[in-house]
This record gives sequence, structure tokens and C-alpha cells, in this order.
Amino acid sequence: MTQPVNIQMHLTSQRRPFYRDLTFQVVVGMALGVMVGVLWPNVGSALKPLGDIFIRLIQMVVGLIIFCTVTHGIASVRDLGKVGRIALKAMVYFEVVTSVALVIGLVAINVLKPGVGMHVDPAALQHGMDAGNQGAPVPHGFGEFITNLVPTSALGAFSSGDILQILVFSVLFACGLASLGDNAQPVLRIVDAIRQTLFWIIRMVMKIAPIAAFGAIAFTTAKFGLSSLLPLAKLVAEFALTCVVFLLVVLAPISHVCGFSLFKLMRYFREELVLVLGTSSSESVFPQLTEKLTRLGVDESVVGMVLPTAYSFNHDGTCLYFAAVTVFLAQATGTALGWQAQLGLLLILLVTSKGGAGVSGSAIAVLTMTLAATKTIPVSSVALILGVHRILSAGFVFVNIVGNCVATVVIGHWEKVVDRDKLQRELQAG
Repeated sequence: MTQPVNIQMHLTSQRRPFYRDLTFQVVVGMALGVMVGVLWPNVGSALKPLGDIFIRLIQMVVGLIIFCTVTHGIASVRDLGKVGRIALKAMVYFEVVTSVALVIGLVAINVLKPGVGMHVDPAALQHGMDAGNQGAPVPHGFGEFITNLVPTSALGAFSSGDILQILVFSVLFACGLASLGDNAQPVLRIVDAIRQTLFWIIRMVMKIAPIAAFGAIAFTTAKFGLSSLLPLAKLVAEFALTCVVFLLVVLAPISHVCGFSLFKLMRYFREELVLVLGTSSSESVFPQLTEKLTRLGVDESVVGMVLPTAYSFNHDGTCLYFAAVTVFLAQATGTALGWQAQLGLLLILLVTSKGGAGVSGSAIAVLTMTLAATKTIPVSSVALILGVHRILSAGFVFVNIVGNCVATVVIGHWEKVVDRDKLQRELQAG
């Protein structure tokens, strides 16, 4: 009779103190960063390297993790028809959901109209725009984007950190291994050992995540100040509301139909979601997402194919961002932009954004260069959102990560390769 009680007491005693939880530590780091940035802006401005070093440590192994995960997942399946089927289902899902996100973003910004009445003269912002756009990468056109999917060399793809090129090489390499049958097993064992080693590195790097969040937020607050965010508070509030609506109206029902709770899934990935709010970098959590999705019971072949592809094509949050900021800038500058023009511009942005896939902070560069090329909205008006871009980017990266996790589980559900008992057990314990 006393055994269940003893087990419960043992489990309770094994729980970590709250102050050792990474989520709590990251939140504390962010709060301290805001305080330092406000009270000692000179100190806050000097703390930027803390966040940059953390992101570089993650970027250092992301390419190899994608290669090992995709290679081991596909080569272990040995069914190339299944690989093609997974890829097709994923692309259809990405296209449908991102299109819905685009519509929601457009409706919200046109109904709430946060930029109407600002009467901004774009010419007055030209100097700030030039300063804020130095070193921005130029997005590719659609033809160049397709060409650049194929790396000129395998090593070049890894050295440049281009996720799409790494993915293409990894799929081809995995298919080649799968064709060898049992002869591929020694190589697969080496690949799996390398993958486990890389995950160990990531676990060590994650220990400094609170310090990274502290430095990133301190710099952001010191750079722009709290008062500088007030004029754009309506845009920030509108975008936050749009993100919440998308999660509730789109991703929650999709998750429910596929037999899991969106909110339990978000709780399960709470450490990663809090971290992207602090760093505004989706790359900083890719390795952890790969490991935890597999732990949830999703087959590794699905995780290896869907998650890296989602990072480049499933931009739910980015769609919401582009819809919000483009129409906001048109409203702020008094630029006439009808529904057809809005849809056309955003469709172009969705294509050109693929050229910046895998480039941290590419959204603002893609927006700037696309506006310059299309000549619809004054490009200098982008300076208006530079002060709040970091806040907006944290929001759309957050939604992107949630959307990518949902997509991976959903495709696994469609393929019937999700361990349902393990999924529910992990989500309940998470």
C-alpha cells in the first residue's frame, strides 16, 4: 500500500529546483538585460558579443547536425518512395498554412490600421535607412534561388552555412547510402556517433543561454531605449495580437485534429521558445528541436526531412511579419496600396525571402531590397521599423518555431510513424 506513495515521494525529490530550470534562468537573464540596458546603456551596448558568441557556437554545428540527421534518417529507411512522399506532403502543408498566415496578417493590419495618420515624410528618414542597412544581404530572384539550391561544392555549402544547399547534398548523399543496403551500416554508425557528439556540444552550449539572452536584450534596450519604442507600440501590439490569433485559429485546430495539444507542445518546447524570444534567432534552437521531436516519438526520417525543410519554406511568422510591416509602412507614408497590390507585393516577398533562408536577421534585408526593386513603398520608410524590428523578429521567429514543430508532428501523423503513447506521455510530463 505504501509503494505508490514512496514512488511519488521519490519522483518529487528528483525534481530540479526552479532556479535550475533553463526557462527560468533565461527569463531572469532577459529581465536583468532590460534593467542594465535602461540604467547603464553604455554597459548594455558593450554586451552584444555575449549573444553573438552564443549564436555562432550554435551555427558552428547546425550544418553538420542537418547532414547527420537527414543522412541517418533517410538511409535507415531505404525507401526512397517514402522520402519523396514525405517531401511532397510537407511542401503542400507549408504552402497552405503560410498562405493562411498571409491572409490573416493582411486582414489584421488593414482592420486595425496602426500606421494611418502618421503622415511620415520618407525623405526625412533616408539617412537612418542608409545607416541601418549597411552590409545587408541582397535577396535572390526566383531563378537564382532555384540555381543556388545546388552547391558548387559540398564543403562550400557547409562553410557558408546555407541550409538549403546542405539539405540538397544531405538528401543526395543519404539516397546514395540507401542504395548500398547493408554495406552502408558502418557509415551509418559513424554518422550516428557524430550526431550524438554534436548533441553533446549543444547541451554544453545551452548552459550559457541565460548569459546570451542577457547580453542580447541589454544591447537591444541600450541601443533603442524604451521610449523610442512608444511611437510604434500600436504596430507591436497589432503584430502580437495577429500572432496569437494565428496560433489559436490555425495551429491549435490543426494540432487537435492530429491528436495532440498545441499548448502542451509549446510547454514541451518552452526552453527553446523562451530562448528565441531573447536571441531572435531560430538557428539557436535547431539542434534541440531535432533531438526533442525525436524524443516525442516522431520517426527520425520525418524529423530529418521535415524540420530542415520547414526552416527554409515554412515561414508562418515571417508571413505575418511581412504583411504587418509592408502595409504599416504604406499607411505611415500615405502610399496608396490596394488589396491586389498588397497581395502581389507579399507574394514577391515570400519568394525573395527564400534567398535569405538560413541567414540570421535576413527579413529586414529582404524587405528593404524588395521594396527598392518593386518601387511600391518608399524604401527609406523601412527606417521607421528599425527600432522595433528586434521585437517583431522575436515574435515571428517564435511563431516560426512553433509552426515548424507542429508541421513535423503533423507530417509524422499523416505518415503514421508517430509513437502516440510516447507522444502523449512526453507532452504530459513536459
